[in-house]
Amino acid sequence: MDHKLLLAGEWIETGDWAEVNSPYDGSPIGRVAQGDSELVDRAVKAGHQVFSEGGLPQYERAAILDRAADLVSERLDDLAKTISEEAGKPIKTATGEATRTIGTLKFAATEARKLTGGTVPMEASEAGMGKLAVMLRVPYGVVGAISPFNDPLNLVAHKLGPAIAAGNAVVLKPAGQTPISALKLAQILIDAGLPNGWLSVIPGGGKEVGNAIVEHDLTRAITFTGSVPVGWGIAGKVPHKKVNLELGSNAPLIVNHDGDWQTAADKARIHAFSHAGQSCISVQRILVHEDIADQFIERLVTNIEGLVVGDPAGENTDVGPLITRATATG
Repeated sequence: MDHKLLLAGEWIETGDWAEVNSPYDGSPIGRVAQGDSELVDRAVKAGHQVFSEGGLPQYERAAILDRAADLVSERLDDLAKTISEEAGKPIKTATGEATRTIGTLKFAATEARKLTGGTVPMEASEAGMGKLAVMLRVPYGVVGAISPFNDPLNLVAHKLGPAIAAGNAVVLKPAGQTPISALKLAQILIDAGLPNGWLSVIPGGGKEVGNAIVEHDLTRAITFTGSVPVGWGIAGKVPHKKVNLELGSNAPLIVNHDGDWQTAADKARIHAFSHAGQSCISVQRILVHEDIADQFIERLVTNIEGLVVGDPAGENTDVGPLITRATATG
């Protein structure tokens, strides 16, 4: 199936297609239209234009996000299947991600209704006696967003939901391995009533599309989730912009002898191997007190031996493939 890209509310073909293949068996899932720097320029300018024309009122943003959450619920099975197919995530884990997306959008809707300014206590200074200062929260304008492959629906919602809630237009580059989930979420936001111009989804390479988003004069804020070198490289390129980074980690689990080490061993089975460990919050190191190390290791190994590895479409599968063959062999 062919998937067009979204340019300011219009679904378009570009003539340049990239195949999305299953990480499990390499079978084709679909083709996705690819963008370039020229399309990024058009997308950013379209977002800037609609923002400059007056923006979306808070109640409308909240209503759109609430409706989008309801539509995710209605399309949950299809979204979970898409996540599983293109990311190789086991279907039960993919269903959990799609379900979390509902909450992400609802939280964003709630925040849209809560956004307020404030007053500044001018009388804290003698010169401020008899004066009143008001603080207003205002949107940036156009937010550039770059999302990763490992949570291709919920992490996209983490970027789009809050940005829209705050009154910003968004230009998103989804991960090249998993763009279809992002495009389906974009369709949901359009179906929920998001007007043209407020969202563009431009798949493509990081060097052209990603850099064009980051460096465009009219993107005022950048949100990126991905590797540490790329993230800090983005921050270094645009020190004058607001840059939010969610980067990789080397997360330890510390297990002491006087704690509930049995539960820790059981939980480590889940958190070390969920999505084959392809998560910045997965358990990547375990430091265990020597007094319980042997018992802990025995329990953990028994737990791991019970994991079902295989086809992510299988309802009992716990661990699917890594995202690419190069990742698995590198």
